[in-house]
Amino acid sequence: MSLSVLQGFTKSLAMTVLSEIGDKTFFAAAILAMRHPRRLVLSGCLTALIVMTILSAFVGWAAPNLISRQWTHHITTVLFLGFGLWSLRDGFKEGESEELAEVEAKLNADFKPNGGDSKAVRKDDDETKKKNRSILAQFFSPIFLKAFSITFFGEWGDKSQLATIGLAADENPFGVVLGGVVGQALCTTAAVLGGKSLASQISEKIVALAGGILFIVFGIQSFLSTVES
Repeated sequence: MSLSVLQGFTKSLAMTVLSEIGDKTFFAAAILAMRHPRRLVLSGCLTALIVMTILSAFVGWAAPNLISRQWTHHITTVLFLGFGLWSLRDGFKEGESEELAEVEAKLNADFKPNGGDSKAVRKDDDETKKKNRSILAQFFSPIFLKAFSITFFGEWGDKSQLATIGLAADENPFGVVLGGVVGQALCTTAAVLGGKSLASQISEKIVALAGGILFIVFGIQSFLSTVES
């Protein structure tokens, strides 16, 4: 593994873990895993996050080809410093478990209009476990699609997506994708397996402060580094 790939990997991994733990999509995965088969929730959420990471890295990689690398470097520096201050502000401002309560309320609002769907889903799940369903059929199941759509649109325009674009514009895009995918896999697996009990124990304030410090470190490093022509 080359030095540029390793640097992109480590930066992306650290950024992804600190951005996704305590994020809305993290809590959504934890709550969905309590109501539906974990395998389908995990595959749906992970697929959405991997697609989002690849798309973001591609945009970041293409950006220097559309505008000068010097401009993309300066924009990336400003993004990192801005996200760092944003995260620090959120860490000092917000109380604990606000994200969890907000996501749970939204999912409950979507869940209640279906009435007895929860019991029906459980019965259907028991029946599907007895049957040997093909992998292709599982990818088109309502549970997979629900987990995918909630995660994908929840990440769209999010701070972590924009940071991935900026990181891919300044670092090796392959390393950024690899680190992002590994980080997403670690966080999503922890959310699905740990469920609400794990999610409720996470200190959003500490995660936000740690993420803010990391973004500022990346911003300072980007500011001090030279731009490759």
